[in-house]
Amino acid sequence: MKQLCGNAVVGQSGGPTAAINATLAGVIRGVKENVHGGCIHTLYGMRNGVEGLLEERLIDLTSYFDSEEKLELLEHTPAAALGSCRKKLPKSGENDAFYEQMIAIFRKYDIRYFFYIGGNDSMDTVAKLSAYTKSHDYEMVILGVPKTIDNDLVGTDHTPGFGSAAKYIAVTTQEIIRDCAVYRVPAVTIIEIMGRDAGWLTAASAIGRVVNGMEPDLVYLPERVFDMQQFFADVRAALAKHPNVVVAVSEGIRFADGHYVGEGTQTGAKDAFGHAYLAGTGKALELAVKAEIGCKVRSIELNLPQRCASHLASATDILESIAVGRAAIQAASEGVTRQMMTIQRISDVPYMNEIWHSDVSEIANKIRYVDDAFINEAGNHVTDACCRYLLPLIQGEASCKYENGLPKHLVF
Repeated sequence: MKQLCGNAVVGQSGGPTAAINATLAGVIRGVKENVHGGCIHTLYGMRNGVEGLLEERLIDLTSYFDSEEKLELLEHTPAAALGSCRKKLPKSGENDAFYEQMIAIFRKYDIRYFFYIGGNDSMDTVAKLSAYTKSHDYEMVILGVPKTIDNDLVGTDHTPGFGSAAKYIAVTTQEIIRDCAVYRVPAVTIIEIMGRDAGWLTAASAIGRVVNGMEPDLVYLPERVFDMQQFFADVRAALAKHPNVVVAVSEGIRFADGHYVGEGTQTGAKDAFGHAYLAGTGKALELAVKAEIGCKVRSIELNLPQRCASHLASATDILESIAVGRAAIQAASEGVTRQMMTIQRISDVPYMNEIWHSDVSEIANKIRYVDDAFINEAGNHVTDACCRYLLPLIQGEASCKYENGLPKHLVF
């Protein structure tokens, strides 16, 4: 593909992370460093993803980020600075008027480069826009830039945003275990962790095993069918060893019939992509243990801090997120299009990787599950190999700036 000259637009979509703005900063840095040969004149930011694009709510990021200080603050600001959305695009051929509206906006602002930072649903958007423009008369470069705390995108060793969420979960689990250990009264503490289909985040609760030997007694992932009676047996066996049992569970664990364990606590509402809103798994298990075993029991839902605790971000994750954003601009300058940027692990010790890209149509709407080799035979914990895979991703502490005792963030 010949090199295109014009403007670019970047957006953020789906659930935010502690590192999604670092990726945005990487894109901005890539443009400012002129690695594209000067063919991107202005970089626009879409407010609230493609929804904002359709409403022409754009901000000139090239002009706004006129100092290194702003970029550094952006790199350590949680959530999506541009705002996010969960808009599902129609399939090519179902609503051409929708895409023609997008193309008209691209023409109006001379946009020849489209970068979308997001997870699985966002890659669906990239794949659909790629499919439409491939068969219509408007040349442009379209690239997906990955982020998701769920770590469930195929084609990449891991995703930006996951390492920071994993670090928060690993650290918080350690602190909960220590807190629970101060009493001798038999008690069960259940930690509910995000993860609808893949249990990577919940697996991170066990990283302490290969650091200091501290880990939850039990870990349950969506990759294995959940059986309530076996769960009771597992808890009783753990209580027989010591009085303070800590259990980590994914919000998406299901029974053999496919129903979510926490389904009874939910309204049944779904988002634009048909995903049920999940929460309440820990509470459901808390009530079940209380009724069946009768000991002291509590549930803790880590909830939003898993994805927005930038004060506890992984330095490795932040640096990789910036690098992926930069690499997207470099790839675009070389004519790469209709791809998603990926991270390929070269070695574990020392940890090394390289950034590449893969066909987004082979990535969108697929799920990368926790490897079978990472789950123990009983299905109630993870293996040493899993902990060793996760450990490099949580290394280093992000250098947040503080002001009057609180982290300083960039809002624009």
